Formats: sequence, structure tokens, C-alpha cells
Amino acid sequence: MKEEKIILGVDPGLHTTGYGVIDISSGRARLLEAGVVHSSSKTLSGRIKDIYDGIAEVVQTFHPDVLVLEQLYSHYKRPITAILMGHARGVICLAAEQAGISVVSYAATKIKKTMTGSGRAPKDQMQRAVQFELRLSQLPEPPDVADAIAIAFCHYAEARQTFKLNP
Repeated sequence: MKEEKIILGVDPGLHTTGYGVIDISSGRARLLEAGVVHSSSKTLSGRIKDIYDGIAEVVQTFHPDVLVLEQLYSHYKRPITAILMGHARGVICLAAEQAGISVVSYAATKIKKTMTGSGRAPKDQMQRAVQFELRLSQLPEPPDVADAIAIAFCHYAEARQTFKLNP
């Protein structure tokens, strides 16, 4: 397995997809860039193309070693949400596969517990936790960006625990 130094976390959404790129080569997580891929297209195919193009550009710019996503979850009352999010996740995974990057996913509750100690943390608590853990001068905005950074940080924390890396 290739040693992972650059981690790309992605929080998929059909209108706004958050991303966060962290570098762990110094033994601790350092934010390289975070942002959003916006889509204003009125069609599903246009939205997923915008997501693909945006994530492919981030991958091409930063050459991450791994792309990390939140596992797909849908409330039983909203199965269509899961189906629509599957489209976004699919093109994100395609962008990673085309670049030869492995894809890992974690449950939302695992990500929240890693960041805050609670698997049910609200968005504002996640934003503050990301700001604290990565020593950011400002709260990461919008919440999609904070979630993407948290997803990447969760992978870093998991690797640190698994391989007993230095904190």
C-alpha cells in the first residue's frame, strides 16, 4: 500500500459539493485547500458533469493519495435522496479511479465521533471542531467545506490509530 501523504475529503451534494485537501507529511494534519464545487445546472446530467469536472480539477491540482467520502445514508422516508446522492458519489469515484486514487468511506456517525466525541454532533459543532483540530484562524464555511475537511481528518485519525503514527 502506498503511503498516504495528501488526503482529499469530499462531501457530495448535487448543488454544492464541499472538498478539503489535507497534507499529513509533517506528521500532523495541515489544510492545503478547501472549497466548494457549485452547480447551477437545471438538469441532473449537468449537475453531475459539474461535480465530476470540479473534483477532477482538484485531483489534478493536488494529486491526492486517497479520496475519502461519507458513506451513503438515507432516511427510510427519503429513499430518492439516496438515489440522487448516488449519482454524485458515482462521478466522484470515477474521477478518483481515472486518476488511480483509492477511495475510502466512513459513516457520518464515525466522522462526527472522531471530530467531536459524539456521533450526533450538529453542523456548528463540527465546524468548530474542524477549526480547532486544524488550527484554522476562521470557522470553515460553508458547512459542506467543514464536513469535507472532517471526512479527510477522520481518515488521518484512523490511519494514525491503526498504524500508531505520531500525533
